[in-house]
Formats: sequence, C-alpha cells, structure tokens
Amino acid sequence: MKLHSPLRSKRQRASALALATVAALAATAPLSAHAAPPTPDPVWADRAVTTYDATQDHLYLGAAGHQLYKLNTSGEGNPYSYLWEYREAAQATADLQGVRGFGTAYDNVTRQRVANFDLYYAVRDGDRAGYESYVPAPLGTGGDVYYDDNAIVGLTNVREYRKTDDASYLDKARGAFDIVIRGWNTDESLTCPGGMDWIDRADNADRGANITGLTAQLAAHLYEQTGEADYLEWSKKLYDWNTSCLGTSPGLYSNSINDAGEINPTLWTYNSGSMIATATILYRATGDVKWVKEAEAAAEGSLEYWTAENRLQQQPAIFNAFYFRDLLLLDSVRKNSAYRDAIEQYAHSTWDSNRDPETGLFHFQPSGGGDYNPTRPAATLDNAGMIQIFAMLAWDRRDLSDIS
Repeated sequence: MKLHSPLRSKRQRASALALATVAALAATAPLSAHAAPPTPDPVWADRAVTTYDATQDHLYLGAAGHQLYKLNTSGEGNPYSYLWEYREAAQATADLQGVRGFGTAYDNVTRQRVANFDLYYAVRDGDRAGYESYVPAPLGTGGDVYYDDNAIVGLTNVREYRKTDDASYLDKARGAFDIVIRGWNTDESLTCPGGMDWIDRADNADRGANITGLTAQLAAHLYEQTGEADYLEWSKKLYDWNTSCLGTSPGLYSNSINDAGEINPTLWTYNSGSMIATATILYRATGDVKWVKEAEAAAEGSLEYWTAENRLQQQPAIFNAFYFRDLLLLDSVRKNSAYRDAIEQYAHSTWDSNRDPETGLFHFQPSGGGDYNPTRPAATLDNAGMIQIFAMLAWDRRDLSDIS
C-alpha cells in the first residue's frame, strides 16, 4: 500500500471540509437581486483533487526524480517528461491553488513546480537562451527550444504573479517573452510575411497559429501588468497576423503556413482559445470595446463549430483545457452561460467515459482525445489537462479574471 504524505493528508482534510462548507452554504444561502455569483458545484473540486492525487501516485517522480514527471505510465523511454508535459502538470497545480477553501494547501508545491521550469533552461551557442524541450545536462540530453512551450511557461508565471504579487514571476514572464519573440519571422519574401516560427532552428519552415496566438496572449498580459507600449504593439501585431493569414471564420484558425505558402487547414481548439484570451485581455487593458466584441464573436463562432458533431470530444484534452480556460476568462468580463455549459458537458462526459475507476487516470486515443483506450498508457499531458478543466470549474467565479 502506498503511504500518502502529510501534505496530502492535510490537503484531503482541507478539501473535504471546504466541500462540505460549500455544499452547506449553497443549500442555505438566501436569494437576492444582489447576491454573489452562484457557488461552483462541489463535484468539480472533488474531481480535480481526485485526479491530481491519481496523477501524483502514478506519474510523479518525487524527490528522487527531481520532482519531475514521467511521460506516461509505460515506464519506457526517457526518465523524465518533456517540458510541455511538465508545464501542464505545473499549471494544473497552480489551478488547484486557485480554488477557494483549500487552494492554499497547494501554495508551496506550486512554487516548487514553477521553480522547476529552470531545470529545462539552458543557454546555447550564440547566447540563445531558452527552455528546452527536454531537460539539458546534467539531468538529460536537452532538446530544441519550441517557442510555444516557452510562451506557456510565461503564461504560468503571469498567473503566479497575479496570484502572489511576487515580482520575480513577472520577471520570468518577461524573460520568456524575450525568448519567444525571437521567433517572429522577418523574411519579407514569404507569402503572408511575419508570423511566429514554431521552433528555434534554422530549418524551421512553418509559422503557426498556436505560437502566434500564445505569444499575442502573453504580450497582452505583459502590457496589462506593466503598461509598456511595446507589449501592446506586439500583441496587436501578432493578433492581426493570425487573423489575416490563418483565420478562416470568427474563432477558427488554420494550423499553420509553410515557407512555400501552403496552408495546413487543420483546426484545433487551443488556437481558438488563445485569440479569445488575447482580445479579452486587450479589452481589459485598453478599455476599447472592439476587443471584447471580437472575443465574443470568436467565442460564438468557435463554440458553434466545436460543439457540433461531437468535435470537442475528438480534440486532445489538453487543447480543450486551453480553450476552456480562455472561454472562462472571457466569461469574467462578459457573462454567457453557453461557455460554462459547454465546458461542464465535456467534463461530465469525459469523467464518465474516459476514466479508469481503478487507477483514477484518464485514457484517450493516441491523439490525446477521443474514445477511452485502456491499452494506451495514461499520459501526464492528458491527466494534467483534465485536472485543469475540473479545477477551473471549481474556481469561484469572482476569481476567473486571474486566469492566464
């Protein structure tokens, strides 16, 4: 039998008490025209904690493994996960930190998770710094610098800055932006010049909606936090490029364009999300209503598409976590029950259909989405995405503006 740490026991007691308190308050609170937003259903906090604990039991490597994670439960391949998987596990912990009632039990571990991003950081020849795709020496062999990975490291640091007011997190977010913005393509001979390269490598031939949108989102946050005009100009420039070069209809974006001018038309939920988030943050930061109108149009158009023909279920769970996060951020400034309804429907369905009740872990197809596939090892990436979704649904709605 696996023994649980004192932290976990404390967290479980705190969680149980918080959930009982929430349920009691929900049952007795009087109705009022000026009442606080409705309390989230306690089921979401319970599912977030349950999935987190299962992930810790089966995928976390502990102190002996430098407090990193495995890629999946197969035990094969590299001893540690890639940066993307690790970042999502760290973000999942930060999202639990944001749940009122017991989130403070995750303060210390969130600080440790975010600090561990530095285990992936290296400076290569030519002083090209970056968070590498795999841990560099002495722990591992290192890897390429993917600009989308670096952008989302920046977003987690923004989240922690907003949560703690610790300026070191803002400094880290600025540093991540400085890494990422190197990826802006300056070759004016290309079809639709500009856009963000995907990877810091001379043979990169693709400019993507994901990295361009995520960089726009990070720049918008940094403008909001610092007031520095360069961040605003970058955010608008990146947003406009995605819209004009890869936008297909409100809220939907083709995946990428290569140096030959060929467009990959694949649609992903997280590309919808980053643009919704960027417009929402720009609205908050500038007060210009055009941005919130664009965010709402993108949310409406994307939801119409993604909720049809079971498309959400076919998307990778982690991509949906990004998308849902950004819908909830928009909901913090423009309430629309359709956003939460779609998220809750997906979350209920996935809990019922994709979870192994014996281990508490979620299994998907090789894509990271789709039907339950118990033969595919449970992955850190997929389970971190589900923790994020459940945790965000458990947030008090007054706190949704702190989503990043």
